[in-house]
Amino acid sequence: MFGNSHLGLLIVEPLSGDTLYSHNAGKLFMPASNMKLLTSSTSLVQLGANYRFTTSFLSSASVVDGVLRGDLVIAGHGDPSVSDAMQGGDAMKPLRAAAESLSAHGIREIAGSIVKGGNAFPDTTIGEWDWTNLETTSGAAIDELMFNEGFARVTVYGGDKPGDSVRVVTGPSRTAPRVVAEFVTVDPATMPAPAARPGAPAGAAGRFGGSRSGMVRGTTDMRGAVPVVRLRGWVAPKDSVKAQLTIRDPASAWLQAFVEALSDKGITVRGTIVRTPDAALDGLKPIFSLTSAPLSDVLARFLKPSQNQIGELLLHTLGLEKAGVGSADSGRRVVERQMLAFGADSNGFAVRDGSGLSRHDYVTPETFVKILDAMRKRDDFKIFYDALPIGGVDGTIGSRMKNTPAQGNVHAKTGTVDRSHSLTGYVTTADGKMLLFSFQHNNYTTANQQVERVQDWIAAQLAGHPFLKP
Repeated sequence: MFGNSHLGLLIVEPLSGDTLYSHNAGKLFMPASNMKLLTSSTSLVQLGANYRFTTSFLSSASVVDGVLRGDLVIAGHGDPSVSDAMQGGDAMKPLRAAAESLSAHGIREIAGSIVKGGNAFPDTTIGEWDWTNLETTSGAAIDELMFNEGFARVTVYGGDKPGDSVRVVTGPSRTAPRVVAEFVTVDPATMPAPAARPGAPAGAAGRFGGSRSGMVRGTTDMRGAVPVVRLRGWVAPKDSVKAQLTIRDPASAWLQAFVEALSDKGITVRGTIVRTPDAALDGLKPIFSLTSAPLSDVLARFLKPSQNQIGELLLHTLGLEKAGVGSADSGRRVVERQMLAFGADSNGFAVRDGSGLSRHDYVTPETFVKILDAMRKRDDFKIFYDALPIGGVDGTIGSRMKNTPAQGNVHAKTGTVDRSHSLTGYVTTADGKMLLFSFQHNNYTTANQQVERVQDWIAAQLAGHPFLKP
């Protein structure tokens, strides 16, 4: 079944240093989202569990009679927590808090514009990824101002009868991104089956509402301060169709959503949204700042669902905080130095991004086990350990290993891209010994489920038997 593929496996008992099994452990593998183990471990060591991202609100203007007599400049530093996932289902909560802070400073009107300031992350907003990922939420862009992990929800509601206009609802912001739905309400009896519709299902931006309604990705117009997403499709009377939209310009979406929060608070903005060029911060006075949840909270949101954009934000943040430049190249060098400090061989890894979406990342099982062992010895190990998906309980292995000794036992990171499937983490044996393991599999032609069955069987065997010292 796996004879044509490249398979690596290493299982180690760290206290004794005994290797229980090793196969191709020193070979390089494309790790997919196992790459997040490099990013998360480096972030915890280098930034600390209590690290918080800061977003600053500044201006050179004075406040007279409740009016800020100039621009409000916002300088972000990659806060990933302005999201539904980290705000109890309401990504607008921090933006409303910022509007409250402005109000508390006596500001009722902004005479100037809302301006993106600074340039904390000066390089590209996307990584070295396969172009097909850029149409999905997995490959959403990042920026210093990040809104809802790079995606938005849209629902198009049909009218009461064929020919009626449609209603468009976006979330978590009502206004960001701006969506124009080139939809018609149609009689479903006149529509072909979904598979026969142009662009469906391969070109679908969202999920189809059965055979009655559908949505096909349109275009994103990046001209102007606020990008416009145009969608086309069809919807049956009194039906609806939903999709998740990838946000091309997350900073613009953040600023647009913030203007919405200001409006809801009764604060008027007389100017426009100014996205480019980024305004210089020299001479500006801080009004207030927003701080994120601590890194310890961010790591769980990063690792359990395997959230790619947080990985890229962390990589850039490492570069900014530890090398002075918030770029992927700078962040990569920080990760590389940390791998060497963990004891990994310099030929045992190649770092290209923070998420593992790149097909130019390569890591050996030996390097992964070095990471696991180094983190095991740290005082903050529990934060790292608890942030990992738990077999049969949560995260990307929440539905796997159920009703086996591995359920509730294995804490491990998955990784999946085309022809790459990995699982790396910790398992405790029946007599209480913690083992470290890394399973890497590349270039297979079987289904992912067959690879997972082998991974899960190995994990269950390790969990269900006592450790027998060779």
